[in-house]
Amino acid sequence: MNDTIALLKTRRSVSPIALAGPEPSKAELDTMLAVAARVPDHGKLVPWRFIVFSGAARERAGDVIAKVFAIDNPGADADRLAIERRRLSLAPLVVAVVSRAAQHMKIPEWEQMLSAGAVCMNLTIAANALGFATAWMTQWYAYDRRVLDAFGLEAHEKIAGFVHIGRSQTRPEDRVRPPLAEIVTHYTA
Repeated sequence: MNDTIALLKTRRSVSPIALAGPEPSKAELDTMLAVAARVPDHGKLVPWRFIVFSGAARERAGDVIAKVFAIDNPGADADRLAIERRRLSLAPLVVAVVSRAAQHMKIPEWEQMLSAGAVCMNLTIAANALGFATAWMTQWYAYDRRVLDAFGLEAHEKIAGFVHIGRSQTRPEDRVRPPLAEIVTHYTA
């Protein structure tokens, strides 16, 4: 079995709380992002972009998340607000993949959104290939316009995923995968 197939067969998400440092170096991050950007992109629209959260910026982003949560949940106690504040600081590095899908005369928005999803998957695979572990997540704040505005997203942009990157402290257990017989059909016209 070649290395790529072996990686894909064993890749697992790791909860951000189980990810430790050190974070990827600049060269490693640049490699991950370059690989992430090598996805199908009908029309060469580049319908996605990246926001990198590292160092103290993770805490500042968490402050935004906690503030919005507090507005919507005025009865939230300090422990709950602390959970919201840590959303992007559990892993050493978080990369937001932003979908910039928009109306186009030839390229459906759906294809552009799929391209952003492919970016998220390529990013997780590239990080795993470099020895890191990842979790591709969204959570409520990925859909809250106030948070998105604070993170600098434009009105038409959406979060395709927050990819948490770090080093796993344990080997994650595999989950049950569906048998191919249950998910594969062959067209026989």
